[in-house]
Amino acid sequence: MSEITVSEFRQAADEIEQQIGKVIVGQENVIRTVLTAIIAGGHALLEGVPGLGKTMLIRTISEVLDMEFSRIQFTPDLMPADITGTDVMEEVDGQRRFRFQQGPIFANLILADEVNRATPKTQSAMLEAMQEKTVTVANDTYELPKPFFVLATQNPLEMEGTYPLPEAQLDRFLFKVDVTFPSAAELSEILNRTTGEENPNPKKVANGAKIIAMQNLARTVPVPSNVTDFVSRLIVGTHPDQSPSDMIKQYVRYGSSPRGAQAIMLGARITALLAGRYNVSYDDVVAVASPALRHRIILNFEAQAANISADQILADLVSAIPRDG
Repeated sequence: MSEITVSEFRQAADEIEQQIGKVIVGQENVIRTVLTAIIAGGHALLEGVPGLGKTMLIRTISEVLDMEFSRIQFTPDLMPADITGTDVMEEVDGQRRFRFQQGPIFANLILADEVNRATPKTQSAMLEAMQEKTVTVANDTYELPKPFFVLATQNPLEMEGTYPLPEAQLDRFLFKVDVTFPSAAELSEILNRTTGEENPNPKKVANGAKIIAMQNLARTVPVPSNVTDFVSRLIVGTHPDQSPSDMIKQYVRYGSSPRGAQAIMLGARITALLAGRYNVSYDDVVAVASPALRHRIILNFEAQAANISADQILADLVSAIPRDG
């Protein structure tokens, strides 16, 4: 499949979300944000307390998308070669030679489970794969399959035995998605689905070729110059020395990198398509601002002491940025 229309794009996205919804109760915003990241060709970091279905969501996505799936359970003793692969010695026709044995990173969809439990050395093995879509072992570079996505999970509560991701690696994630606790009604539905006889089985409704076609269409969506300027002012506004937001000036140490602007632009284009429009509006930008920027602004100690979240600060920034330039 080389080209699709806006209506076909929306239909494909609806089918994916419907199949995921057979297993995952609620979390519509989480599902939409992760799907947006996948269509954008980026990676997503899902953060939430244990038991909220982060791993199940990613597994369900792998069942809905007809692509090669690989799960990597990050632990303190995991080594870089356990992810990327390594050269192994083999004997052929009486001669010994090295052959590259691919690691689990060679798949289309990667579940990096509890990514903050591995050491920084192992975490860094993901950097080249996430940014360049390649793996280098013993001076040889290998291309990863296309499309390629990393969906990682981490637990914000259990800090003992964890290694927080450095800012440079967090910046590789297109979106950071906060997975929240379900409502009472959603919890009742979860109990009905998971403790009864029924076992919902989602169908595969899209393959790698369709996802790539959706990516290509998304990049053609026009963005008006005034919306582009709004995104630029939003990113500049995350920096305390140039921000119109009092909360940014008071609570932020460092602002977003240019990758934040790229994430917003891609996410806004896809948000417009999902709404059936072939143009980007201010509201599309605002819709993706938090997942694109919440992990890209570094809060100071005062914000942590006052229990001020990145989302609160970003909401104040969005309201402080004029839309008319």
